[in-house]
Amino acid sequence: MFTGIIEELGTIEHVERTSDAARLTIRGPLVVDGAGHGDSISVNGVCLTVVDQTPDTFTADVMAQTLSMSTLERAAPGTPVNLERAALVGGRLGGHIVQGHIDGTGTVLAVRPGEAWQVVRFSLSPQLAPLVVDKGSIAIDGVSLTVSNISPATVVEQWFEVSLIPETLAATTLGSKAVGDQVNLETDILARHVERMLALAAAQTGQAAPSADPAAPSDTSAPSAVLRSTP
Repeated sequence: MFTGIIEELGTIEHVERTSDAARLTIRGPLVVDGAGHGDSISVNGVCLTVVDQTPDTFTADVMAQTLSMSTLERAAPGTPVNLERAALVGGRLGGHIVQGHIDGTGTVLAVRPGEAWQVVRFSLSPQLAPLVVDKGSIAIDGVSLTVSNISPATVVEQWFEVSLIPETLAATTLGSKAVGDQVNLETDILARHVERMLALAAAQTGQAAPSADPAAPSDTSAPSAVLRSTP
């Protein structure tokens, strides 16, 4: 379990690929300190398990499913990554509950620099759109952020925006993102649980759950339609 507060900017040192997996060696002296075999470290929002380490690096295996769902599929030596150790029980929850279980990826659609901050717009798949709400929490490459704007529910190509303060721009990889770059997305675990419960409730009452396609007509009488309704 993580909080989405990045501890260190690390660097991928080595990538060893097989037909259905990859082994990454990542430099991160801070997160390696105190870590042991089997411990979890978030790498750009992906929860990885330490299988080997040195005083400055750690090595982790990444399975095929994780590679296909995240930007780690394109990992290469020299790539900067956001790193966070698992949260300590009893510590301050500075961000929100982040599992390190990626839901998918998004693409940077626009970057609007401001005098003191930067607004970044990301694409959002139809499957994830119902789980993202204005002023809600989302993890982008492992960074806990607040959604500052979302697209209307009637728009086919869904998107959301976040506003990045100077500290986030300097302390994470998000400060270097440009239009076209891909990022890992993890939606709020509470929203995922609610959607599942509403979908099951709709199935038990014999009502069809609404389509994930925002352009498709939906049955607003179904319980899960509540989750997908936005002004």
